[in-house]
Amino acid sequence: MPDGAAELKRMYVTAAARGRGVARRLLAEAERIATAHGHPEIRLETGVRQPEAIALYTRAGYTIIPNYPPYEHEPLSRCYAKLLS
Repeated sequence: MPDGAAELKRMYVTAAARGRGVARRLLAEAERIATAHGHPEIRLETGVRQPEAIALYTRAGYTIIPNYPPYEHEPLSRCYAKLLS
């Protein structure tokens, strides 16, 4: 992103792998890689109809932010961010 933040574009876990902590580990690895590349923050967009994804992100410390482009006019989108250390 223009301000140096990383963006997580897509993350998907197959139905057979769900409930095993795979998504949590994938998210942690994405954060580790973003940190290693010097990004101060990671952002993402998900849909309001994705309660499992929203729960994962909020449990991992993500907070809701205003929708960023190109999602700023998408009522079914919800954007989140997390500061990286």
